[in-house]
Amino acid sequence: MTTLFISDLHLDASRPAITDLFLAFLRSEALAADALYILGDLFEAWIGDDTPSPAADAVAAALKEVSDAGVPVYFIRGNRDFLLGEQYAARAGMRILPDPSVIDLYGTPVLLQHGDLLCTDDLPYQQFRAQTRDPAFQAQFLAQPLAARIAFAQKARDASQSRQSEMKQGDRAQFETVTDVAPAEVEATFVRYGVDTMIHGHTHRPAVHSLMAGGQARTRIVLGDWYEQGSVLRVTADGMSLQAL
Repeated sequence: MTTLFISDLHLDASRPAITDLFLAFLRSEALAADALYILGDLFEAWIGDDTPSPAADAVAAALKEVSDAGVPVYFIRGNRDFLLGEQYAARAGMRILPDPSVIDLYGTPVLLQHGDLLCTDDLPYQQFRAQTRDPAFQAQFLAQPLAARIAFAQKARDASQSRQSEMKQGDRAQFETVTDVAPAEVEATFVRYGVDTMIHGHTHRPAVHSLMAGGQARTRIVLGDWYEQGSVLRVTADGMSLQAL
């Protein structure tokens, strides 16, 4: 039996092929798994569980089929879908986990998180994250009419894309450093949670990293995104494999 980990699908109406790939994944491999963990950014944007979306409805139905088949489905909110709430999670048969969370994976404690908390060199983003995770901000935002929420989300998305474009056109090396994890924060996180293995997404840099942290050998697994192809981490009691679909 296999436990599956995915993240950064960024499902969006502009990329229907990726949604189709995910639905096929749910109706095949996921149905036979021990568990499915989605570590954030399932959707490109999420402005409330009340937002009409046939694609999101189809995804919820397919996830519910996995859950109803006896496969637990867990979800950690990402920086794109941090407003995904309990209403949608219930429709999808998902359990929302705190970010970060420690799980028991075949007898080994493993730290799961979306990954953006590790990118501490990106100070403007961390400030934005702190603001948007504030319950008072979220309640005020979700109380606005749908049109106002759509406009705000589009403005935030445009600002983010503009900032990233400017950074890429400037010092490319600095852009790569700022948008990746901070090594000191990675080490501090390993020591804080007392685990030897960490799994996260967010950076879109799939890899398995072996490193020393707190004087001990550790493993950091970074999940890939689904912009062009699926990325899945398959873990069994005997080992793990990070692959494209």
